[in-house]
Amino acid sequence: MSGGDRGAGNRGRCAALLALIVAPIIACGVKGPPQPPLVRLPAPPGDLVAERRADRVEIRFVVPGENTDGSRPANIERVDVYALTGPSDVSDELLLKRGVLVASVQVKAPRDPDDTVNPGDPIGDAEPPEGPGLDQSATAQVYEDLAAEAMQPADLRDPPRTKADMDGPMPLTGPPSVLSRTFVGVGVSTRGRLGTMSRRAVVTMLPAPLAPPQPDVTYDEKSITVMWTTADAGTPTAAPGPGVLPARTFGMGTPMIGYHVYDVTPPSARSDAAPAPDSSKPDAPAGARLTEMPVPKGPFVDTRIEWGAARCYTVRVVRTFNGLPVEGDAASPRCTTLTDTFAPAAPTGVTPIPSEGAITLIWNPNTEPDLAGYIVLRSPAAAVALSPLTPAPVQLTTLRDAAASGARFFYAVQAIDKAGNVSPASVRVDEAAR
Repeated sequence: MSGGDRGAGNRGRCAALLALIVAPIIACGVKGPPQPPLVRLPAPPGDLVAERRADRVEIRFVVPGENTDGSRPANIERVDVYALTGPSDVSDELLLKRGVLVASVQVKAPRDPDDTVNPGDPIGDAEPPEGPGLDQSATAQVYEDLAAEAMQPADLRDPPRTKADMDGPMPLTGPPSVLSRTFVGVGVSTRGRLGTMSRRAVVTMLPAPLAPPQPDVTYDEKSITVMWTTADAGTPTAAPGPGVLPARTFGMGTPMIGYHVYDVTPPSARSDAAPAPDSSKPDAPAGARLTEMPVPKGPFVDTRIEWGAARCYTVRVVRTFNGLPVEGDAASPRCTTLTDTFAPAAPTGVTPIPSEGAITLIWNPNTEPDLAGYIVLRSPAAAVALSPLTPAPVQLTTLRDAAASGARFFYAVQAIDKAGNVSPASVRVDEAAR
């Protein structure tokens, strides 16, 4: 080998050795700072609504079932519900800081918050939440009974007013605004971190209307009618102190008056065949609301007829200011037991058709849903009273009566229902057999 070849070979071996030394350094790279763990926070509670009835507020919402990044199940331990009396446009931070915790709802939580599935993937791929509380994505319902403190606006000044502030002169202000109370829900993670707040639900804090008089309840074979006395729309008046004339609040506009009708039949008297709408908890005093929206006046018609079933109804006045409704106390309930005393209509279209040795009757069918059948009456002469031809009600709307050739008979038909109510007789007809 020549000197030039040996030099080239040495240079090649050196380059290969250098590559072997540098390669591990390039492969390992430079180690950066540690990354923070992924924090999963629950999405906001869904569909939060609040409804005030007298001095109780019912709050409903959907428990979060996912995190803010869309992964499931939600890293949630409970949902806290806060309320604040005052302006409804306060910041989220101030609402939580000065608001009152009115309820906490425990929720089934994941054992490992990082064991989740991405949006669109089957939830069965993740370990299901466990422990006490509601299922994720279930509907929760809580109540707040309004105490005297809830009727007072929250102090939103920072810092709050001192006794010296309250004893000193107060600045002049305009007409008092209509007080309202704002409710929000927020999920709390298994590590105590707050998720995103729900939408806000607002109720008015003006005095609730008085209960109306006891309603009247009547019914026929098709429906039940609930009727009540209309209430005065009047603007609420502040109760005067000693030596002070009554004061009426101005600047609120004209209130709107409506009514909600409730089925308050006790569960022990309710029929499985005609359950009341499931619009509230069984233990809620309001009962099951039958009106989706407040109705301006009576009557209200309930078509859930079932003979032998009990029905109890009450009515609440709904007074609405600036779009915020408040229901008053319930009227004394009116109860009735649905008893079928209503006879079917008399059959129509009774027509005799003569034939050799017989007379065939046909008539139009009755349309009553509780019809049991028909009774055919016959008489040998116009002056003789009709008597039943059939020993039991017949189901068909036709009957063949055997008769001697030339024999003439007079006929009528009655309808009978399952309660034993018998209709008037149809128009009397007569015919002779051939």
